[in-house]
Amino acid sequence: MDSIHSVNFTVEAIHTDCFGRAKPSALVYFIQQAAGEHCALLGVDATFLEDKNLFWAVTRTKMEITRLPADGETVTVKTWPMPTSRVAYPRAAVGYDTEGRELFRAVSLWVLMDKTARTMVLPGKSGVIVDGVLTGDEPEIPHAIGVLPMEQEAIRTVGYTLLDQNGHMNNTRYLDWLDDLLSSDFHRAHPARAFTVCYLNEAREKDKIALHYAFSEEQILTVDARRGDTRIFSAQMFFDGVL
Repeated sequence: MDSIHSVNFTVEAIHTDCFGRAKPSALVYFIQQAAGEHCALLGVDATFLEDKNLFWAVTRTKMEITRLPADGETVTVKTWPMPTSRVAYPRAAVGYDTEGRELFRAVSLWVLMDKTARTMVLPGKSGVIVDGVLTGDEPEIPHAIGVLPMEQEAIRTVGYTLLDQNGHMNNTRYLDWLDDLLSSDFHRAHPARAFTVCYLNEAREKDKIALHYAFSEEQILTVDARRGDTRIFSAQMFFDGVL
């Protein structure tokens, strides 16, 4: 079985913003779909995990973006598992355009969760083995994001359409929440160039999430999201200058 899996995606209107550029959430969707296909080929997909009462969850994602692909473009995503750590299964991905030029590169930390207890199961106790490789194209593993003083706040409610098959808010949708904190006028001239999201706790249907955020002069958006006193996720997104 190949250690590197390649999948082609077409950027469609549903994946783009009002300027015809792929949203960061769409890029995360692409890499996760490619990862899911690869897991099926490796025999560690959702069907295999069902018998163990487990499911895959992403705890951190970091992406560096060279260019946001446009509506109608074909994006080739190459993905591979990195060596398993004591607590997680890191996975890398790189996206290319049809000319072979890099569009983005990413690394995510995947963990196994017990479906009933909703708690993490360590790789050494799960019986799930994924052989990893290192190619030299992997970004650094994302670190935790510290809590900073943030004066601005937006309240969001987790609705039905944000849920995935695991019964919680799909992690790609957090990127849309980040984008929504800034106006279309800003996004027009300042495309996203990098982001890190740390998923700390599940967000379930009808949860009200307070997004505490700050935007620096260096065009860095920092977010700390909470349900009451419980941290749900933290994130940083970095933006470019004028196109």
